[in-house]
Amino acid sequence: MPGRVVLIAVLSVLPANHLLAQEKPQRVRLKQETPKGTREKLSIGKLFIPEGLKTDGPVPLFIHFHSAAWIPEVAASKRQTAVISVNLGQGSAVYAKPFADPKAFHDLLQEAETKGGVKFGVVGLTAWSAGYGAVRAILQDKEAYERVDFVLLIDGMHAGYTDKPEKGIVPEHVEVFARFSADAAAGNKQMIVTHSEIVPATYASTTETADYLLKRLDLQREKVDKEGPMKTRQMSEAKKGRFTLIGYAGKEAADHVDQLHSLPEYLKWVRWEK
Repeated sequence: MPGRVVLIAVLSVLPANHLLAQEKPQRVRLKQETPKGTREKLSIGKLFIPEGLKTDGPVPLFIHFHSAAWIPEVAASKRQTAVISVNLGQGSAVYAKPFADPKAFHDLLQEAETKGGVKFGVVGLTAWSAGYGAVRAILQDKEAYERVDFVLLIDGMHAGYTDKPEKGIVPEHVEVFARFSADAAAGNKQMIVTHSEIVPATYASTTETADYLLKRLDLQREKVDKEGPMKTRQMSEAKKGRFTLIGYAGKEAADHVDQLHSLPEYLKWVRWEK
């Protein structure tokens, strides 16, 4: 069924650069640039420390999964944080695989600290689209879970269905996110989740997984109608403690990409202190 194949491709299984090519001319986009700073190649991804960032004390860091490196680097430069950019290709599985070994996350942090000559303070995980696979894998480890201060999932939390769509999503696919959202709602972590209206058909959409979190938190959406970052249209929100969920309009690939380019704005919502 050709229509189904195209719709799935529009979502998280295609590389970031392919999706960027789908944008409409009138869309607002970040200007591609190479911010000044220090870059170090790592065993997984690349470390960027923007010019002007103070490194004589704990350095704030976010690890971003799935996009061309310049986008999180621009975001890091604007927010004055360090970033490790990881872009591994298509599908959530390619992001999950490197972090199946619990040591991988800790080794990556240590390698980045050594090569960058810094010590990290606040550490966050951000992911767009298929990148959520890495975040889910990392949070499975108890020590990694404790080390991560915040999670930002940008239109990219999916799950499989239990036999048939009407039976709901597979709980195990989102359980660690539900746990993290509960900790954020209690003020112990911070979590920001955004979603569009895209429906992939063969697996749970970001709206469905967002609804799952809300049900677990016993939260209701508040309907809103206002402009969001990159001229997106916000339709709903739900907040509790340090948990925030934002729903945006849009059913096209370009709507999906809008949210990636909103990364610098989303990072303004992060509390960068312990």
